[in-house]
Amino acid sequence: MPARRQPAGGRERPRGEAGPRAGRGRSACSRLLTGLRLLPVGDAALSVELGDAIEPALAARVRGLDRALGREAFPGFLEAAPTYRSLLVLYDPAVIIFAEAGRRLRSLAEAAPSADTPGALHTVPTRYGGEEGPDLAEVARRRGLTEADVVDRHAAVEYGALMLGFMPGFAYLGMLPAELETPRRETPRVRVPAGSVAIAGRQTAIYPAASPGGWQIIGRTSIRLFDPRADPPCLIQAGDRVRFVRVGELPPAPSTVPATAAASVPAIEVLRPGLLTTVQDLGRPGWRRAGVSASGAADAPALRAANRLAGNPDGAAGLECTVVGPRLRFLAASRFAVTGADLSPVLHRDGHDSWPVPPGTPVPAQAGHVLAFGARRWGCRAYVAFAGGIDVAPVLGSRSTDLTAGFGGLDGRALRAGDHLGLGTPATNAPPLRIAAEPPAARGAEATVRVVLGPQDDHFTPAALEAFRAEAFSLLPESDRVGCRLRGPRLDHRGAAEIVTDGIVPGCVQVPPDGQPIVMMAGGPTTGGYPKIATVVRADLPALAQLLPGEGRVRFRAVTVEEAQAALRSRP
Repeated sequence: MPARRQPAGGRERPRGEAGPRAGRGRSACSRLLTGLRLLPVGDAALSVELGDAIEPALAARVRGLDRALGREAFPGFLEAAPTYRSLLVLYDPAVIIFAEAGRRLRSLAEAAPSADTPGALHTVPTRYGGEEGPDLAEVARRRGLTEADVVDRHAAVEYGALMLGFMPGFAYLGMLPAELETPRRETPRVRVPAGSVAIAGRQTAIYPAASPGGWQIIGRTSIRLFDPRADPPCLIQAGDRVRFVRVGELPPAPSTVPATAAASVPAIEVLRPGLLTTVQDLGRPGWRRAGVSASGAADAPALRAANRLAGNPDGAAGLECTVVGPRLRFLAASRFAVTGADLSPVLHRDGHDSWPVPPGTPVPAQAGHVLAFGARRWGCRAYVAFAGGIDVAPVLGSRSTDLTAGFGGLDGRALRAGDHLGLGTPATNAPPLRIAAEPPAARGAEATVRVVLGPQDDHFTPAALEAFRAEAFSLLPESDRVGCRLRGPRLDHRGAAEIVTDGIVPGCVQVPPDGQPIVMMAGGPTTGGYPKIATVVRADLPALAQLLPGEGRVRFRAVTVEEAQAALRSRP
């Protein structure tokens, strides 16, 4: 897998077969399956494993199951994302429990035919070598070929799109001819240009956007692989076919679909942006199969509470303010509320009158008033909701900012000084509301979070599993919306420290070769190639989101899927 800048997730590599599986600690549902494994991924997702390799025939079986599920979706089914060897299935535990979802998926998997019908054929004009393909000469040297031989062999194959992941629109194409099999670069590049055609292992791919990356770049194309405003947003779908055609000059890049501007007038002016302030709602589910993260508020209950105080629907867009809050001037009268971390919010009503904003209370503001934040008292992320919600153009059904992919919110970025925000029309019948402040137990520097072991807990030694459950881990300063990077006792793998890439959800605890766990968070990727020792239950993800990087500590407590689903249902 190409390397990406993952402060909280490390780098991933092209995968071969996974290490041995001992089958320990599995549910009764998975033990009953024949020819496949059905594994819990936390309290609201499961993985249907059909094999353990990167093979076109296996990927076709996964796509066949995906299509069968699309035709015969069970009550509570939310979305599915096919990978090389497994289908990640998200479901609503308030509608269907794990055991019943597993029973239905097992029945589908045993009857579903492979998706053998060829997908669309895409012809990719490619300029090989030179500045566009800086690694072509090295690949030729390694394989004992001329550069022309490498190009001829690469362009002679019709590749299949085995899966999408890593970043939006990134299609893993296979299989590369054996004589071109090449390891990734020892030192990944800081920036790989968009459109780069690259190879690693027995696969080839095209980078949809500029990104750090470790694959060998042999050429470049000008086609656009991902446009979040197009329908569909991804040019290449899993199961499609791709041919590369050598050209002397690349055709012009196609234009993007223009953004739709919000219709509202500016109501908020950003005087100071704070450390990291982004527009977030409850996320954009449904696009994992395209490699698009759900994103959304890291502490979703806090945003819901702020919206209810402001008289908004739960999913209205607000501001997520990290550690150091912004300074905002109201350009029109409004009502707002602040929840989550206590960053000492203050409303300046004129040059001399300042009023601390009480927690759990809707606050009126007039044009000219300024909302500012002071010293952090506890927590990491505060949420500000305004009556009517922040009005930015939705992208793929959400106003959330995806910082990694660079879309949503304000052009996919954090707030800057001088930005203006519009607000939607406030509800006219919203009743006054107050909520209780966060309990003191939620304000500490250490959190104990519940986890469901797996889906790859059998990849770890007994000592590693014991240490994971018994010891505290420190939250490193590099932690962010992508994931919480932890430092503690080394968690040793039984065998290989990498697996065949499969689907992940927020809460998945990946353990890379250094043995230090990384908990994926709201902005994390949709696939990963490190073993996942456990998955944090969704009810406890907000506690992780409020720990301060560099100071917070985490302990893990294993629970059953049934206990985790009960905890989720008990949250407001």
